Amino acid sequence: VQLQASGGGLVQAGGSLSLSCAASGRTFSLYLMRWFRQAPGKEREFVAGISRSGGSTNYADSVKGRFTISRDNAKNTAYLQMNSLKPEDTAVYYCNAQLASLSYWGQGTLVTVSS
Repeated sequence: VQLQASGGGLVQAGGSLSLSCAASGRTFSLYLMRWFRQAPGKEREFVAGISRSGGSTNYADSVKGRFTISRDNAKNTAYLQMNSLKPEDTAVYYCNAQLASLSYWGQGTLVTVSS
């Protein structure tokens, strides 16, 4: 599966952004979808995950209550709604699709939060 992330940009602290991850193929609903991020000089870290049906989600403590992950299997797309953004949320955001031992990554989209 190929993943195309989009929606990044520059936003002031306290603002919102919505990221999208569009997937190719007809098996999108089989994949667990996750968002990760990597800030300059830091390791890539988990942000949020959503089950195949969308019925279960989990979040990193640092974004819980501010970010919402969702998916639309009919559109082969996963989303990350980010509210109350903080400067420390600045990073390249990557979407990931996982099925058993298969793992695919999108190209990343840059989110910059100014103070």
